[in-house]
Amino acid sequence: MTDTPFPLEPTTADAQAAIREEFAFFGDWSERYQYLIDLGRKLPPLPEAWKTEEHRLHGCQSMVWIVAEGDAERLDFHAISDSAIVSGLVYLALRVYSGRSAAEIAATDADYIAEIGLAKHLSPTRSNGLAALLAFIRERAQQHL
Repeated sequence: MTDTPFPLEPTTADAQAAIREEFAFFGDWSERYQYLIDLGRKLPPLPEAWKTEEHRLHGCQSMVWIVAEGDAERLDFHAISDSAIVSGLVYLALRVYSGRSAAEIAATDADYIAEIGLAKHLSPTRSNGLAALLAFIRERAQQHL
């Protein structure tokens, strides 16, 4: 297991509320994209040994690797992308879901995506990749329930 900064907040609801507050601070989408890039830089490095086809997230145009560890009580996700903006999207998803119980993950919709306007400002390929990332997280949670 590698070190993970997540969870930052006590619950998925608290994490989504914090994300909403942070994004509300920015006036336009160029500032929000820059913030996403900055968040992506906070992801811990992924061990090179995990950057394999086995851990590659399919459905994303960018290269994304994701590894799930844990059990029903606590699932940790480790992920990174070769794209700066996608790494920011990964950071937000891990902030909401990583370090949580399988039950909490499965019960939590990613409402922050629409609430911060992200859904309207992503290209179709990035939206597909984000959907694939969220589906991976939910599937791993379901496997532990």
